[in-house]
Amino acid sequence: MTSPEPAAGAPSQQTSSASSGEHSHVPGAGLTQYEIRGAAESDLDAIAEFEIEIAKVSFSDDAIVDPALHKRRVAGSLSKPGEVMLVAEAAQGTLIGWAWLSPRTNSLTGARYGNFRSLAVADIPDRSHVGELLLAAVLRAAADAGLTQLTGKVHARNLGMRALYRKFGFEAAHLTMEVRLPPGGGATS
Repeated sequence: MTSPEPAAGAPSQQTSSASSGEHSHVPGAGLTQYEIRGAAESDLDAIAEFEIEIAKVSFSDDAIVDPALHKRRVAGSLSKPGEVMLVAEAAQGTLIGWAWLSPRTNSLTGARYGNFRSLAVADIPDRSHVGELLLAAVLRAAADAGLTQLTGKVHARNLGMRALYRKFGFEAAHLTMEVRLPPGGGATS
């Protein structure tokens, strides 16, 4: 079987061991190996499931859970220049994580930045470690692309992602406030 082509902007393949905090291969240690590689069209089914899980965490009952819609949205960006779309793959070939960063340009200043769109990891014992590997790979790809600022939204209740962002130096910059209006309009006070 041939290796899938990486998404545009994806870094070269990297392998890391899954020991706590260790980000390099330890030969003969018997540790599970994870490969971070560019996403490919053959990964779309698994990526759609990750996107559905992100939607459930972010939007609860309003989550869009149609796999076909998520596959179309991701597939449409696979070949776009500058997109950083990475997957984490376990030694047996199972996709266990997904990350997505899109390049953006500030319409007022012209400054280029990265918009962190997705990061999800399967519920596995090394979940935090795999999340760190994915985020580190995204940051490397963003730096290689010349981006100097990244932004990312995270749901207030998503404590795991908030902690991961903080671990990598992200700081809260904006707060989005939301209200649900009853049918017929009018905010309650």
